[in-house]
Amino acid sequence: MATFTFELVSPERILFSGDAVSVIVPSVEGEMTVLAGHAPVVAVLKPGIVLVQTDSSNGKEFFVSGGLAEINATSLTILAEQARFLEDVDTAVLDAEILTAETRHAGSHDEAEKKRLHDQLVQLREFKGVFEQRKAA
Repeated sequence: MATFTFELVSPERILFSGDAVSVIVPSVEGEMTVLAGHAPVVAVLKPGIVLVQTDSSNGKEFFVSGGLAEINATSLTILAEQARFLEDVDTAVLDAEILTAETRHAGSHDEAEKKRLHDQLVQLREFKGVFEQRKAA
């Protein structure tokens, strides 16, 4: 299987750096599956799960609250606003993310920023619902 270099970077640390077979990315335009040889793209991320397949039997999952993905034929770099290993996420973490976005939204006087934060709030609340259903299953 063809691989490419993948890095997931949060403000605090690098969560993943290595070869990947595929990565599913939660873009605001919809989920994207990145494979080796992908066309160059820069995508804005929404809150969701990044699923990294390192070989045919191993995968890793991460939660990102937003950010940017830079894709080319040989690499994918995600610069996340916040990122965590999925096993470190629970409803309290998601509630804190929502509260932070609500506070920033309430304090913003820039209309473009207010719209971006409103969209992020909608996406976070939607993800929380999906996350709770997934945990219950």
